[in-house]
Amino acid sequence: MWLFAIFIIVPIIEIALFVQVGGWLTLWPTLAIVLGTAVVGTWLLRWQGTQVLRDLQREMTSLGNPLSPLAHGALILVGGVMMILPGFFTDVIGILLMIPPLRSLVIRLILARLSAKTLSGFAFTARQSADPTIIDGDFSEIPPQDRQNAPPSGWTRH
Repeated sequence: MWLFAIFIIVPIIEIALFVQVGGWLTLWPTLAIVLGTAVVGTWLLRWQGTQVLRDLQREMTSLGNPLSPLAHGALILVGGVMMILPGFFTDVIGILLMIPPLRSLVIRLILARLSAKTLSGFAFTARQSADPTIIDGDFSEIPPQDRQNAPPSGWTRH
């Protein structure tokens, strides 16, 4: 539902901004700004993407945690695509995602939201038993005539 709303609301905002900015600056300066932000977005995507790849390589060689460079790389990709798309609203979002402290804030917010959802999901789906020695499982009984032709299960010795 949220994705559908975004696909409806963002183009309406972009059209309204194009009308306002185009009325204020006229056609050619407006188009120059849109094309300029696409060029700058492409350059930033390439430059910051290269930095993230270096960070990722450094983490991998030192056997560190590569999740932070991967998350930054994903947000740089989203920001670069937003800047390449024509429009002022998406350009502002793309520029904001190119700022490393803001990217870190977005990553922290996403992680906090995912952690809360994951923990609540486990709390609601996990089956609790009063006796910790009870193990829940499924089984199927093999009829006696098929046991002789059945391969060993791995739980028994020959």
